[in-house]
Amino acid sequence: MNRRRTVVYVAASANLAIAALKFTVAAISGSAALFSEGFHSVVDTGNELLLLIGMGRSQRPADRDFPFGYSRELYFWSFIVALLLFGGGGASAIYEGVSRLRRPVELGDPLWSYLVIAGAAVFEGVSFVTALRELYRQRIPGHVWERIHRSKDPAVFTVLIEDCAALLGLLVALCGVYLSHVLHNPMYDACASIVIGLILCCAALALASESRSLLLGESASPAVVADIRDIVAKDSRVSAVREPLTMQLGPQDVLLNLDVEFREGISARDHVAAIHSIEEEVRRRHPAIRRIFIEARRPH
Repeated sequence: MNRRRTVVYVAASANLAIAALKFTVAAISGSAALFSEGFHSVVDTGNELLLLIGMGRSQRPADRDFPFGYSRELYFWSFIVALLLFGGGGASAIYEGVSRLRRPVELGDPLWSYLVIAGAAVFEGVSFVTALRELYRQRIPGHVWERIHRSKDPAVFTVLIEDCAALLGLLVALCGVYLSHVLHNPMYDACASIVIGLILCCAALALASESRSLLLGESASPAVVADIRDIVAKDSRVSAVREPLTMQLGPQDVLLNLDVEFREGISARDHVAAIHSIEEEVRRRHPAIRRIFIEARRPH
């Protein structure tokens, strides 16, 4: 199974199991924070299914209507995921918290709440580690957030952002349940639900920002662009090369446009040979670059 799909399948399975636990215990304990967390897990499960749909549809071959293929469809679905996380997760949790502030509900035995929070943390932790390992396999430089920002694969960074929000939400839910029982005041549990909603809204905005950049036609990473320039400049038949223009069409699908000036006096055969040599070397070092367009210029 493709490793990227494995990340999403693990996340979907974990969230489905967690949602069942949270709703069951929320019904027993009356915790608003756990009820909000249950909605969060349901939304996350649906989000992973949308990502799988996007991954499948992005693999369709190019046709007359879409000559560059459907790779960017995955970016569209990741943006939809961000909208659902904001509305279905964040807004619902805030609404539930405000409702409980207006109409407080006495909480039941906290033991079940603690158990489900611990179990959910284990499931979310497994999903988070799986996604984090895949992110590090991409060999992107920088710390975790820089890697997420530079990643071109929503299947990985969406799961990571969701899992980070989920783990923070569980910590907040734990604090809310604990304070509510120790201080005998359900207000803390309701406030925890609101905080969880705000965390989810922030995660949704971060995910929307990343997806928006890719949808608008973000370039390949600076390291890839610099390496392409070096490949072209090192060819003895090239006198000058302008900044390569790239567009990320999908996680493993990059469009490249090159503006190259060849040395004066070389033959037409040398022109053709140079172009083939450049294309082969670029594709060898960067297999994700599937389409290369080279504009050859004469010396001024």
